[in-house]
Amino acid sequence: MPVTSVSCADLMNSSLHVNVMHDDSVPKDDDVTIKVLFCGICHTDLHIIKNDWGNALYPIVPGHEIVGVVTDVGSGVNNFKAGDTVGVGYFLDSCRTCYSCGKGYENYCPTLVLTSNGVDGHGATTQGGFSDVLVVNKDYVLHVPDTLPLPGAAPLLCAGVTVYSPMVQYGLNAPGKHLGVVGLGGLGHVAVKFAKAFGMTVTVISTSERKREEALDRLGADAFLVSNDPDQMKAAAGTMDGIIDTVSAGHPIVPLLDLLKPMGQMVVVGAPSKPMELPAFAIIAGGKRLAGNGTGSVADCQAMLDFAGKHGITADVEVVKMDYVNTAIERLERNDVRYRFVIDVAGSHLQGHAA
Repeated sequence: MPVTSVSCADLMNSSLHVNVMHDDSVPKDDDVTIKVLFCGICHTDLHIIKNDWGNALYPIVPGHEIVGVVTDVGSGVNNFKAGDTVGVGYFLDSCRTCYSCGKGYENYCPTLVLTSNGVDGHGATTQGGFSDVLVVNKDYVLHVPDTLPLPGAAPLLCAGVTVYSPMVQYGLNAPGKHLGVVGLGGLGHVAVKFAKAFGMTVTVISTSERKREEALDRLGADAFLVSNDPDQMKAAAGTMDGIIDTVSAGHPIVPLLDLLKPMGQMVVVGAPSKPMELPAFAIIAGGKRLAGNGTGSVADCQAMLDFAGKHGITADVEVVKMDYVNTAIERLERNDVRYRFVIDVAGSHLQGHAA
């Protein structure tokens, strides 16, 4: 069946030229056909558009924070039905046979098929959520709780699970533990919300004093720390059980490691294009641990959505139509968004904009 997608071409200069592409594909018995309602714009989309990581497959159809409604299911699908509200995240297939897939960590599968800018099993480039319709295997589709507003739920499919998964995996979700959240952007603000729902003490760590009021008064963080202030950093040294580093721009991490208690855990979830500098002694002293985390498994993502539904957690979003996407990308590059752009894909189509 035809799948209409937004094609983003000539993106080396960070501007989106919107065209319409048609990819003829026949849904299989275990496929779910989804009408896209909303799709978040992730910082990863910006990295790929600019080819910061050297893996862009132009023309690019971005989008991997997708919420939609099921319009059809194959004969082998019994866990979804037409009318269900569903989500699709960073990936939509994996090999299912490797060590990672066998352990339930398909997000680390070496042949992971990304929702956008990936290559599927037939060698075709995947087209992401800036689309009218997606066809996805049932095993990679998520149930979105009815309690969640859909625009705010969309970023949870990437930003949400990317911070939720390491909190659970490394025990940084225990009530009373002290968590530092570096950066108050698309990932960071959701990390604060999850951590507070877990019952943790939360300190937001930022380079700018201007986010203090937002962090403390609106998001409910317990403390705010300016990382460029040596006195504040020294006073907070050795006080945190864990740190989630969400910053996607290059920054020093040794001062952040100094904030950890002995045996403390720091998890990097932001992806700067420049290599980080890590002197060995920064982790040897105090037995500190540094790990990375790439999104989360399907099970992690469903657990995160269920938790978010129970606690009313969504991302803070600015909803835009498709004809604003060029400006949104430019603003995202300037960090001029609080905290996530979400495209009203279905609404854009109904009003006659490219979709």
